[in-house]
Amino acid sequence: MRNQNSLLKRVLIYSIVAGLLASSSRPVIAQDELSAENVLAAIQKGRRYLISQQLPDGSWSTETASPYKIGISSLSLLSLMNSGLTSDDPAISRGLKWLRQQKPTLTYEISLMIMALTTAKEGAKDSLLVFSLAQQLEKGQQRTGLDKGGWGYSNSGNMGSGMPDRSNTQYAILGLRDAAYYGTPVDRKVWEGVRQYWENSQLPDGGWNYKLEDGRQSYGSMTVAGIASLSIAAAFLKSSEDTNPDGTPICCQPPEPNEALERAFRWMGRNFSVQTNPLYDTWWLYYLYGLERSGRLSGRRFFGSHDWYREGARVLLARQSKRDGSWRGEGGMEGQPNIGTPLALLFLSKGLAPVMINKMKLGPRDPDNAELVIGDLWNRHPKDVRNLVEHISTLPKWPKLLTWQTLDFDKAVANQNVQEVLQAPILFVTSENDLNDLMTDQHVDLLREYLINGGFLFVARGCESKSFEEGLRRLIQRLYPDGLNDLMPLAETHPVYRSEYLLDPANVPLQGVDVGCRTAIIYSPEDLGCLWDKRMVVDPPDRKQDIKTAIARSLRIGVNVVAYVTGREPPNKLDEQQLVSKQDDTDTLRGILGIAKLRHSGDWDAAPNAIKKLLLTLEKSFGVVAGTQPYKIPAGDPELYRFTLLYMHGQRNFELSPDEIRNVRKYLESGGVLFADACCGAPKFDASFRDLMQRMFPDAPMERIPVDHEMFSQAIGHNLESVKRRAPSNNQNDQALNPIEREGPPFLEGISLNGRYAVIYSKYDISCALEKQTSLSCIGYSPDDAAKIAMNVVLYSVLQDVTPNEP
Repeated sequence: MRNQNSLLKRVLIYSIVAGLLASSSRPVIAQDELSAENVLAAIQKGRRYLISQQLPDGSWSTETASPYKIGISSLSLLSLMNSGLTSDDPAISRGLKWLRQQKPTLTYEISLMIMALTTAKEGAKDSLLVFSLAQQLEKGQQRTGLDKGGWGYSNSGNMGSGMPDRSNTQYAILGLRDAAYYGTPVDRKVWEGVRQYWENSQLPDGGWNYKLEDGRQSYGSMTVAGIASLSIAAAFLKSSEDTNPDGTPICCQPPEPNEALERAFRWMGRNFSVQTNPLYDTWWLYYLYGLERSGRLSGRRFFGSHDWYREGARVLLARQSKRDGSWRGEGGMEGQPNIGTPLALLFLSKGLAPVMINKMKLGPRDPDNAELVIGDLWNRHPKDVRNLVEHISTLPKWPKLLTWQTLDFDKAVANQNVQEVLQAPILFVTSENDLNDLMTDQHVDLLREYLINGGFLFVARGCESKSFEEGLRRLIQRLYPDGLNDLMPLAETHPVYRSEYLLDPANVPLQGVDVGCRTAIIYSPEDLGCLWDKRMVVDPPDRKQDIKTAIARSLRIGVNVVAYVTGREPPNKLDEQQLVSKQDDTDTLRGILGIAKLRHSGDWDAAPNAIKKLLLTLEKSFGVVAGTQPYKIPAGDPELYRFTLLYMHGQRNFELSPDEIRNVRKYLESGGVLFADACCGAPKFDASFRDLMQRMFPDAPMERIPVDHEMFSQAIGHNLESVKRRAPSNNQNDQALNPIEREGPPFLEGISLNGRYAVIYSKYDISCALEKQTSLSCIGYSPDDAAKIAMNVVLYSVLQDVTPNEP
């Protein structure tokens, strides 16, 4: 009977794996499915089309728009670089060489040329050219009349010529913004004129039209232009009056209301569409590219109830040419694929930028308008998170395009949708209010679910409010009522102090809440947002050195926390996080696979959701049917024999009693498998596990599993010839700060009994990676590779010729 069960189990698993591996080579995607994989495939097709249209001299053109080769070529280069190419790619190199020889005189072309050159990031090679082009734009701004602050088509460097319009004006603003971020100084008066232009030209309904005398109503492409332009101007018009007479920073002043932006947001909520340019019959793709800017720069995921990126991406994927991968707009110049395609690529690629931080919007609601929170205590410093994320995107080793969003936490609670919160790995919370008074039990439940599923709270005390800190402690007690997870000062050795910069723990008094193998909440008693809000791309000449130093310090704290949480690799914007089950542990096993988590005297549940995530991944990847709740069982329990696999992990020292050791050994000798790993490569657990194995099998040493073993092959599940893992630096004083990333086969050790591995052990982390809870200091495998290794180990244990039988 034992051999028959083994054979049946083997046939079932081989059938499942073989069938799914075969089908994986011909994926069938549901028509309405939207994933990062689908979007990236569409981007790649569009990119191939655009490269195929490049002329021998490196430029792009169209039959009817040949006079505008500079603008079309700049737009094509901009879209190709934002969709993944670099200046080293031949198409980009040829295009840039051609572009640098041109002398643009039109506002569109000057602006797009600046945007292309600054995106190439070739430093000194283009600095003087960008400076010259930016000066030309500055001088072309209208300085008098009703259109003061705008730009027209022609730009000779003498206040331009022709009547300014919203479209040329928004592109001039985009060019000057990129020039400023590239290091070119832009006169503050330019930004003051920009703000005045858009505020004065806003129509009573909250939107914008093309220009004053065209007589049209507001419409979509000009309204998103207004939103993006005002958002940009606001970033450059921060007051330079930073300090009190005693040198301390001025914080917690009520922010200046931006009623023009709020009215525009309401217009977009009423008139939103991605099928067409709202209230206009052409320029659909031009509008979508503007929609991307307005959403990203204003930190909004939604206009009204519409998720602008998901809805827009779904329409673009449906309308992409199946023949050549291009896009064509609705009439006009964008009806030509050499113009429509780069506009679509820019929406898809820039809109796909990872959301690094959600900022929690929470507070009492206006009874007349549920969209509004009464007061601004949650948003005393409106540009805090925006400035931190923009700063991070300028740093080496980080993605170059990151974004942030405001999250209406009340709406997420009303929708009972933790995925809305999980779209960003970090939820930033700051206020002067007592959070505990603002959160119902439903708020607390959703917040707990967010943390269980890998979310992270970064909390800063707004205006150093005493009531805020007291309320935070009560809120944590509601989140973790068993009292095992308190807010405590972080140890001097905590990796957050070394995750990017070396911070002095004595001068950076961070506190945290540890949950499993990670710190899930970090709290700063300082008002970090006040100083982040004061960051400027170019410091004003009268800014004092003390405030510059304080801003730099606050940004470094923020960067370190983000690096600790994300490892510089934020999750993809479209791929939703797998949610762990809320069910209680159960001993009901369904299917043919059961995994038990082994209790021991140490922190045996350090990564409580690792196996749940593994089981979900197994079912999704290979169709292996298993209970999504691992059974938690003491090592001495006779029920061990009901399970295919035992799993254990931890960070600290642990022991098993002699009776427990005998019970586990009998289980293993009778056909069972023990899979274990040291969370984040913890040396204490590693030492305890090796000692346990020596006591359990004194005559069977633990040895490295050969790299050519079937466990690492596609015959089992995944091909594991090359995986990524972080290993300690050779510098003993620098191990946690700069671990070495290695690629190669997995390093697993094992104990072989009767020709099969009964013990499989990783001294490098797998568990925390399965939970996606790793930081740069966590010595172990990447999340994707950890999942592949763990899946292969599970499938290997099932495919053995023996079944655990109670002796």
